[in-house]
Amino acid sequence: MGSEEPVPLHEEFIYCCGAATHVLKCGPWKDLSKDESKNLPRLLFMIIPGNPGLAGYYRTFIQALYCGLNQQYPVWVVSHAGHCKPPSGMEMIEDTDIKELEDVFGLNGQVEHKLNFLKKNVSKDIKLVLIAHSIGCYITLEMMKRASELQVLRSVLLFPTIERMAQSPQGKLMTPLLCKLRYALYMPVFLLSFLPEGVKASLVRFALRGMKTCDESSITTSINLFSVDCIANILYMASQEMMKVVERDSTTIKQNLKKLIFYYGTGDSWCPQHYYDEIKMDFPDGDIRLCEKGLRHAFVLDASKEMAAMITDWLQDDLTKL
Repeated sequence: MGSEEPVPLHEEFIYCCGAATHVLKCGPWKDLSKDESKNLPRLLFMIIPGNPGLAGYYRTFIQALYCGLNQQYPVWVVSHAGHCKPPSGMEMIEDTDIKELEDVFGLNGQVEHKLNFLKKNVSKDIKLVLIAHSIGCYITLEMMKRASELQVLRSVLLFPTIERMAQSPQGKLMTPLLCKLRYALYMPVFLLSFLPEGVKASLVRFALRGMKTCDESSITTSINLFSVDCIANILYMASQEMMKVVERDSTTIKQNLKKLIFYYGTGDSWCPQHYYDEIKMDFPDGDIRLCEKGLRHAFVLDASKEMAAMITDWLQDDLTKL
């Protein structure tokens, strides 16, 4: 396939809740709000990213998913608020309807940001399949809790960080860094931001050198991490995750169990395997799976197509019933 885009991909930078937001839309549908023609699809697949929540990391994933679904349904990914670097000179479309959120870059703000995006951009008649990754799983459960009117057909929760994040092996390492030292990282990032793009790309390639096959769009997307605004928002959100993601929300899980698919990793240092064992014990009837393919927590770096193929397979029954 080379580097050409195999499927229609539409890119937008918008303001949502007063925050810069990057949206990638796969398929011919650019507008799914209620005032468009009657040719609306019945279903939207929406990706809720992990952290860093840059839409570009999911480019290959949404293209593969769109093709796996026989190009029948739109597949969109919405970045987290402020996790993007709008291109210079690109006009930002102002968001006038919705008041600016008080703390849009925090964890609660990111939940409201996604709900506001849906409210403004997607017709109420369209059913949703939410595909969430990492902290996106926590956000998705919160969305389902706060907006029970959403027509969620399924939520697929990949490598879900929905509990005890600071106690996980990776959390123990990162919590002191994120909560006490994150400001110290701003200056080196600020200095690196002046490097030429080619040098930044080389640095990213060097950082990801341990991977056999790294997705090219991950490299281009990672260059955005050299922006101080972007990094500040990513680290601020991460510091909140460590403090706020403590207890699993078993009530919301129980209320929506039939709509949820969980997918845990075997060597995932953000949600160790005993988190899987425990949720499996608490919800024996739930669709809770353990990865048998050795995929990494950040699957978008090298296993997007594999993951998309699995999800397409899991959802076949739901889609035939539509």
